[in-house]
Amino acid sequence: MCMNGLDSTIVNPALLTIARDFGEPVSAANTVEVAFLVALAVALPVAGWLGDRFGTKRVFLGALAVFTAASAACGLSQGLTALVLARVVQGVAGGLLTPVGMTLLFRAFPPHERMKLSKVLIVPTALMPALGPPLGGFLTEHFSWHWLFFVNVPIGAAAVLLGVVGLREEKEDVEGGFDLRGFLLATPALGLLTYALGFGPAHGWTSPSVVVAGPLGLVLLVAGCVHLLRTENPLLELRLLADKVFASATVLALVTSAGLMGVLFAFPLLYQAALGASALDAGLSVFPEALGLMLASQVADRLMPKLGPRLLAVPALLLATGVFAALAVPGVAESAWAVRGLMFCVGLVLGTAVLTVQIAGFADVPPPAMGGAMALFTIVRTLGGALGIAATAAVIAASGGAHGQDTDPGPYRAAILVTAGLVALGAFAALRMPKEAPAPPPFDDEPREEEAVAA
Repeated sequence: MCMNGLDSTIVNPALLTIARDFGEPVSAANTVEVAFLVALAVALPVAGWLGDRFGTKRVFLGALAVFTAASAACGLSQGLTALVLARVVQGVAGGLLTPVGMTLLFRAFPPHERMKLSKVLIVPTALMPALGPPLGGFLTEHFSWHWLFFVNVPIGAAAVLLGVVGLREEKEDVEGGFDLRGFLLATPALGLLTYALGFGPAHGWTSPSVVVAGPLGLVLLVAGCVHLLRTENPLLELRLLADKVFASATVLALVTSAGLMGVLFAFPLLYQAALGASALDAGLSVFPEALGLMLASQVADRLMPKLGPRLLAVPALLLATGVFAALAVPGVAESAWAVRGLMFCVGLVLGTAVLTVQIAGFADVPPPAMGGAMALFTIVRTLGGALGIAATAAVIAASGGAHGQDTDPGPYRAAILVTAGLVALGAFAALRMPKEAPAPPPFDDEPREEEAVAA
């Protein structure tokens, strides 16, 4: 899961070098990143069904093996077409890794113990994506862009061997057959929407491919939702959203992911416009956010049982709104230490809220539905991140900062204020969270612990 999180961002600093090596324009090299994200989104709808049908261990390790092999193929690529195709395979495998891996973990621990998972999950979900840009720049500058992918091979091979020995197989009874119609509607819908959101900011929202992909993706998404709500055994169980706590957690994942990814996209541009900083310096300026998220995992673990989800999440989201807005205040971006402190606070307060609500949102989801719930949650969070980047890019362009070449920081500050508004919406969703933390089960967990040790 760490490799998957790292590969979602590590290629960005190397796109210019890849384009030059292959004699291609930078716009063509951007396909390397968009292909990965589109393939990842396409795989998400089937992750829950595959895990339930064939076993979470088998699907997770199979996806991990394919991801590792595709990483080697990426590193060995001698042309842009071969690299893009290998990234597609890598993205499909990566789309299975996170939801199936999270399902493995959430099924292994009862709700009252899941807060302890935050100390581990924060590494692949927060630290690795934040580490991607500086690590990618370092490897590209001092070694070669091929090593962005080769580093995965020994780690992936070791992880597969470890998983064969250490993971426990779990299957769930899948009623009915495979929902082919839901697959044919949901899969291209997510792929087309991710494509439009990925290429729209760079190629323009009026470019023919974006104009076709965006509306067609929306139409297929609406048709897919109607089908999934009506069919008896849907590919994605949208009826889980009838639970107000899970629905609130899912909405919160959408808006907070949009806000966080939007600010991580817009603020480095503001940092460069205000200070004339390099791209690497701008990328490093947001890295304290990951450190704040890691500390949040420790804070949430201790405060959740005392305060409960609602009392912990709502104030944290309101504080996060204020911190986001502070990043747009004139004069703040000119102070490197103010930037580092605020980005650390972004991770701390927003991370506390997100971790709290995620754990509470899945507290009442039964184990048989966990795979589908995790896939649905991951889809919404992924689309939220893409939507946040697209929204901030659109605001920057509409405010006169097109292509990131304008040295006026105003458009970037406007985009950051939009992200603050998105986080504020999350506070309203968090009001529907329960007051009390998940209670321990009324039976002794000792046999369960002995079974886990034996496994």
